[in-house]
Amino acid sequence: MSSTYEVPVKSMGKSTSFGSNSNLALLHEGEGTEYRMKTVDKTNKKKEISLWHDVTLVHVDDTTGKPTPYLNFVNEIPKFSRKKYEIATDEVGNPIKQDEKKGVLREFKKGDIFFNYGCLPRTWEDPTFIHPDAEGCRGDNDPLDVCEIGLKVIKPGDVRPVKVLGVLCMIDEGEADWKIITIDAEDKWAPFLNDIDDVAELLPGTLDAIREWFRTYKIPDGKPPNVFGLNEEFQSKSYALEIIKECNHAWKELITGEKERKITNMEEGVKKLVRKLSKSNLLSLAPSEGEEPPTF
Repeated sequence: MSSTYEVPVKSMGKSTSFGSNSNLALLHEGEGTEYRMKTVDKTNKKKEISLWHDVTLVHVDDTTGKPTPYLNFVNEIPKFSRKKYEIATDEVGNPIKQDEKKGVLREFKKGDIFFNYGCLPRTWEDPTFIHPDAEGCRGDNDPLDVCEIGLKVIKPGDVRPVKVLGVLCMIDEGEADWKIITIDAEDKWAPFLNDIDDVAELLPGTLDAIREWFRTYKIPDGKPPNVFGLNEEFQSKSYALEIIKECNHAWKELITGEKERKITNMEEGVKKLVRKLSKSNLLSLAPSEGEEPPTF
């Protein structure tokens, strides 16, 4: 995989690329609905780092400085917990916060989640794009979601190298919400898991449990069960990588402003989604004049 994808070597305007978590530190500010977990450069703690934009999609080896076969995974919600932490995509610097609704901090009413849950940096599920396998639904306007099925409890804000194993197409209130299945590259099971069929064979019941979690987790909130595309079947690693490529391309269009220029004929609701992100901070991350847009 590392031979297929490039890692950006130039900075993105005002920001810098981080290929791993070795030079990142976390700062905690505020309480309650004002709580923010901010990421900073260890060598300059005044420099705020966006886990969405400044961390490369492909993991980079700290020693050699070269791309590895793994992708970077930003964890938001640790396994065996229920607080709904998430990257604030519409805030400058994209800190992690606990989601809230009408001033009330949100938790999974269903109970603790049993896998580490977060996202892939430098990806975006484009709300103007309808994937042919997504039951006619547009993207959900967020980074690609990731379920990491390893044994370790990963803390919020931690960046880990993961192996991509497959993907599930969830339809969440009319939006396509892909779930990338991964395992930490240093997990004891990692050498044995290389594709989605390996998970089904060696860890029986794991994939069914993930699907049922996402099907039912909103029922305690009074909402109907979620549904799934592709006959509710998990797709292979190669299929998952194509989804990741599409979402990385969409992210590049978003941060360069190209997407906003293309949506003149879209419905007003979709335009507002894209413009809200662009106005908050994404255009400030566009490459400097004369600089090529970053890849992975």
